Amino acid sequence: MTSITPHTLGFGTGIYTTPEVAKILRLPARKVKRWMQEYWENYFTKSTRMYYSEGVGSEQVTNFHTLIEFFVFYQLREKGISPQQIIKAHDVLASRFKTAYPFATLPILTDGRKILFTDKVGEIIDADASLQMYITDVIRPFCQRIEFDENQLARRFFPLGKDHQVVIDPERKFGQPVIEGTTILTETIYNLYRAGESVETIAKLYDLSVDQVQDALEFHRRSAA
Repeated sequence: MTSITPHTLGFGTGIYTTPEVAKILRLPARKVKRWMQEYWENYFTKSTRMYYSEGVGSEQVTNFHTLIEFFVFYQLREKGISPQQIIKAHDVLASRFKTAYPFATLPILTDGRKILFTDKVGEIIDADASLQMYITDVIRPFCQRIEFDENQLARRFFPLGKDHQVVIDPERKFGQPVIEGTTILTETIYNLYRAGESVETIAKLYDLSVDQVQDALEFHRRSAA
Protein backbone atom coordinates (compact mmCIF):
# COMPACT_ATOMS: atom_id res chain seq x y z
CA MET A 1 0.00 0.00 0.00
CA THR A 2 1.09 3.58 -0.60
CA SER A 3 2.91 5.19 2.32
CA ILE A 4 0.59 6.96 4.75
CA THR A 5 0.94 10.52 5.98
CA PRO A 6 0.36 10.78 9.76
CA HIS A 7 -1.94 13.75 9.28
CA THR A 8 -4.49 11.48 7.62
CA LEU A 9 -4.25 7.88 8.69
CA GLY A 10 -3.04 6.00 11.71
CA PHE A 11 -4.19 3.79 14.53
CA GLY A 12 -7.82 4.51 15.37
CA THR A 13 -8.52 6.69 12.33
CA GLY A 14 -10.00 4.04 10.06
CA ILE A 15 -8.73 3.18 6.60
CA TYR A 16 -11.11 3.12 3.63
CA THR A 17 -10.61 2.73 -0.10
CA THR A 18 -12.92 4.79 -2.30
CA PRO A 19 -15.00 1.67 -3.18
CA GLU A 20 -15.42 1.05 0.56
CA VAL A 21 -16.57 4.64 1.09
CA ALA A 22 -19.15 4.12 -1.65
CA LYS A 23 -20.29 0.80 -0.17
CA ILE A 24 -20.63 2.03 3.42
CA LEU A 25 -22.46 5.22 2.44
CA ARG A 26 -24.38 3.57 -0.43
CA LEU A 27 -23.19 6.13 -2.97
CA PRO A 28 -22.24 5.70 -6.65
CA ALA A 29 -18.63 4.50 -6.75
CA ARG A 30 -17.73 6.55 -9.84
CA LYS A 31 -18.81 9.82 -8.25
CA VAL A 32 -17.08 9.01 -4.99
CA LYS A 33 -13.82 8.35 -6.82
CA ARG A 34 -14.07 11.42 -9.04
CA TRP A 35 -15.15 13.85 -6.32
CA MET A 36 -12.64 12.52 -3.80
CA GLN A 37 -9.83 13.18 -6.24
CA GLU A 38 -11.17 16.43 -7.65
CA TYR A 39 -12.27 18.24 -4.52
CA TRP A 40 -10.56 16.69 -1.52
CA GLU A 41 -7.20 16.54 -3.26
CA ASN A 42 -7.34 19.81 -5.16
CA TYR A 43 -9.34 22.12 -2.92
CA PHE A 44 -9.80 21.02 0.70
CA THR A 45 -6.22 19.82 1.10
CA LYS A 46 -4.82 23.11 -0.18
CA SER A 47 -7.03 25.30 2.00
CA THR A 48 -6.58 23.40 5.27
CA ARG A 49 -3.09 21.96 4.66
CA MET A 50 -4.47 18.59 5.74
CA TYR A 51 -4.22 15.43 3.67
CA TYR A 52 -7.69 13.91 3.45
CA SER A 53 -6.61 10.91 1.41
CA GLU A 54 -3.46 9.12 0.35
CA GLY A 55 -2.47 7.18 -2.74
CA VAL A 56 -3.98 7.13 -6.20
CA GLY A 57 -6.33 4.90 -8.14
CA SER A 58 -7.12 1.59 -6.46
CA GLU A 59 -4.64 2.41 -3.68
CA GLN A 60 -6.30 5.67 -2.68
CA VAL A 61 -7.44 5.51 0.95
CA THR A 62 -9.01 7.93 3.40
CA ASN A 63 -10.05 8.05 7.05
CA PHE A 64 -13.26 7.86 9.08
CA HIS A 65 -13.91 11.59 9.41
CA THR A 66 -13.43 12.16 5.70
CA LEU A 67 -15.90 9.35 5.08
CA ILE A 68 -18.48 11.18 7.19
CA GLU A 69 -17.68 14.52 5.56
CA PHE A 70 -17.94 13.03 2.12
CA PHE A 71 -21.59 12.13 2.65
CA VAL A 72 -22.38 15.76 3.50
CA PHE A 73 -20.43 17.00 0.49
CA TYR A 74 -22.11 14.46 -1.81
CA GLN A 75 -25.64 15.33 -0.69
CA LEU A 76 -25.06 19.06 -1.04
CA ARG A 77 -23.65 18.59 -4.54
CA GLU A 78 -26.59 16.38 -5.51
CA LYS A 79 -28.96 19.14 -4.40
CA GLY A 80 -27.25 21.65 -6.65
CA ILE A 81 -25.05 23.50 -4.16
CA SER A 82 -21.95 24.61 -6.05
CA PRO A 83 -18.51 23.28 -5.13
CA GLN A 84 -17.41 26.85 -4.51
CA GLN A 85 -20.16 27.36 -1.92
CA ILE A 86 -19.34 24.10 -0.17
CA ILE A 87 -15.60 24.76 -0.17
CA LYS A 88 -16.13 28.27 1.22
CA ALA A 89 -18.39 26.94 3.98
CA HIS A 90 -15.87 24.21 4.79
CA ASP A 91 -13.03 26.73 5.07
CA VAL A 92 -14.96 29.13 7.30
CA LEU A 93 -16.28 26.39 9.55
CA ALA A 94 -12.89 24.68 9.82
CA SER A 95 -11.50 27.95 11.17
CA ARG A 96 -14.47 28.71 13.39
CA PHE A 97 -14.63 25.26 15.00
CA LYS A 98 -10.87 24.68 14.87
CA THR A 99 -11.16 21.33 13.14
CA ALA A 100 -10.12 19.96 9.77
CA TYR A 101 -13.43 18.08 9.66
CA PRO A 102 -16.21 20.65 10.16
CA PHE A 103 -18.76 18.60 8.21
CA ALA A 104 -18.31 15.79 10.75
CA THR A 105 -19.15 17.91 13.79
CA LEU A 106 -22.43 17.80 15.71
CA PRO A 107 -23.46 21.50 15.40
CA ILE A 108 -23.06 21.45 11.61
CA LEU A 109 -24.95 18.22 11.09
CA THR A 110 -27.89 19.16 13.29
CA ASP A 111 -28.49 22.85 12.68
CA GLY A 112 -28.51 24.43 9.23
CA ARG A 113 -28.06 27.87 10.80
CA LYS A 114 -24.50 26.88 11.66
CA ILE A 115 -23.53 26.76 8.00
CA LEU A 116 -21.86 30.12 7.47
CA PHE A 117 -19.99 32.02 4.81
CA THR A 118 -17.50 34.88 4.82
CA ASP A 119 -18.62 38.06 3.08
CA LYS A 120 -16.41 40.49 1.16
CA VAL A 121 -15.22 42.32 4.26
CA GLY A 122 -14.42 39.12 6.15
CA GLU A 123 -17.46 38.99 8.44
CA ILE A 124 -19.26 35.70 9.02
CA ILE A 125 -22.81 35.71 7.67
CA ASP A 126 -25.61 33.14 7.45
CA ALA A 127 -25.74 30.84 4.46
CA ASP A 128 -28.56 31.10 1.96
CA ALA A 129 -31.89 29.53 2.87
CA SER A 130 -31.61 26.69 0.35
CA LEU A 131 -28.38 25.41 1.87
CA GLN A 132 -29.92 25.48 5.33
CA MET A 133 -32.93 23.55 4.04
CA TYR A 134 -30.75 20.81 2.57
CA ILE A 135 -28.84 20.48 5.83
CA THR A 136 -32.11 20.12 7.73
CA ASP A 137 -33.92 17.80 5.33
CA VAL A 138 -31.06 15.64 4.01
CA ILE A 139 -28.18 15.76 6.46
CA ARG A 140 -30.02 15.70 9.80
CA PRO A 141 -31.41 12.14 9.29
CA PHE A 142 -27.85 11.04 8.51
CA CYS A 143 -26.69 12.63 11.76
CA GLN A 144 -29.05 10.37 13.69
CA ARG A 145 -26.89 7.41 12.67
CA ILE A 146 -23.73 8.99 14.11
CA GLU A 147 -22.37 8.82 17.65
CA PHE A 148 -20.32 11.87 18.67
CA ASP A 149 -17.50 12.22 21.18
CA GLU A 150 -17.09 14.82 23.93
CA ASN A 151 -15.64 17.26 21.37
CA GLN A 152 -18.77 16.90 19.23
CA LEU A 153 -16.80 15.16 16.47
CA ALA A 154 -18.15 12.00 14.84
CA ARG A 155 -16.87 8.90 16.64
CA ARG A 156 -18.88 5.96 15.29
CA PHE A 157 -21.35 5.47 12.44
CA PHE A 158 -24.31 3.06 12.43
CA PRO A 159 -25.13 2.52 8.73
CA LEU A 160 -28.46 0.81 9.46
CA GLY A 161 -29.34 3.13 12.34
CA LYS A 162 -28.62 2.97 16.06
CA ASP A 163 -31.39 0.42 16.59
CA HIS A 164 -29.27 -2.09 14.64
CA GLN A 165 -25.97 -3.65 15.62
CA VAL A 166 -23.67 -2.96 12.68
CA VAL A 167 -21.18 -0.20 13.42
CA ILE A 168 -18.33 1.59 11.67
CA ASP A 169 -15.82 2.20 14.47
CA PRO A 170 -12.36 3.50 13.44
CA GLU A 171 -10.88 1.93 16.58
CA ARG A 172 -11.98 -1.58 15.63
CA LYS A 173 -10.69 -3.52 12.64
CA PHE A 174 -9.43 -0.34 10.94
CA GLY A 175 -12.98 0.95 10.77
CA GLN A 176 -14.44 -1.89 8.73
CA PRO A 177 -18.08 -2.80 9.53
CA VAL A 178 -18.32 -5.01 12.62
CA ILE A 179 -20.99 -6.24 15.00
CA GLU A 180 -21.28 -3.68 17.81
CA GLY A 181 -19.35 -4.65 20.92
CA THR A 182 -17.24 -7.19 19.03
CA THR A 183 -14.43 -7.33 16.48
CA ILE A 184 -16.40 -9.69 14.23
CA LEU A 185 -16.46 -8.38 10.68
CA THR A 186 -19.86 -8.33 9.03
CA GLU A 187 -18.15 -9.49 5.84
CA THR A 188 -17.09 -12.70 7.60
CA ILE A 189 -20.71 -13.40 8.53
CA TYR A 190 -21.94 -12.54 5.05
CA ASN A 191 -19.38 -14.80 3.37
CA LEU A 192 -20.32 -17.72 5.60
CA TYR A 193 -23.99 -17.22 4.77
CA ARG A 194 -23.25 -17.07 1.05
CA ALA A 195 -21.27 -20.29 1.41
CA GLY A 196 -24.39 -22.04 2.67
CA GLU A 197 -24.27 -21.74 6.46
CA SER A 198 -27.59 -21.00 8.16
CA VAL A 199 -28.22 -17.91 10.26
CA GLU A 200 -28.63 -20.09 13.34
CA THR A 201 -25.33 -21.92 12.74
CA ILE A 202 -23.42 -18.66 12.26
CA ALA A 203 -24.96 -17.24 15.43
CA LYS A 204 -23.81 -20.26 17.45
CA LEU A 205 -20.37 -20.30 15.86
CA TYR A 206 -19.64 -16.68 16.84
CA ASP A 207 -21.77 -16.52 20.01
CA LEU A 208 -24.08 -13.95 18.45
CA SER A 209 -27.81 -13.50 18.48
CA VAL A 210 -29.86 -14.25 15.39
CA ASP A 211 -30.70 -10.53 15.19
CA GLN A 212 -27.02 -9.62 15.10
CA VAL A 213 -26.41 -12.01 12.23
CA GLN A 214 -29.47 -10.72 10.39
CA ASP A 215 -28.23 -7.14 10.78
CA ALA A 216 -24.88 -8.09 9.25
CA LEU A 217 -26.62 -9.72 6.30
CA GLU A 218 -28.97 -6.78 5.87
CA PHE A 219 -26.06 -4.35 5.75
CA HIS A 220 -24.44 -6.24 2.90
CA ARG A 221 -27.71 -6.71 1.04
CA ARG A 222 -28.31 -2.95 1.11
CA SER A 223 -24.72 -2.19 0.13
CA ALA A 224 -25.04 -4.45 -2.89
CA ALA A 225 -28.37 -2.96 -3.96
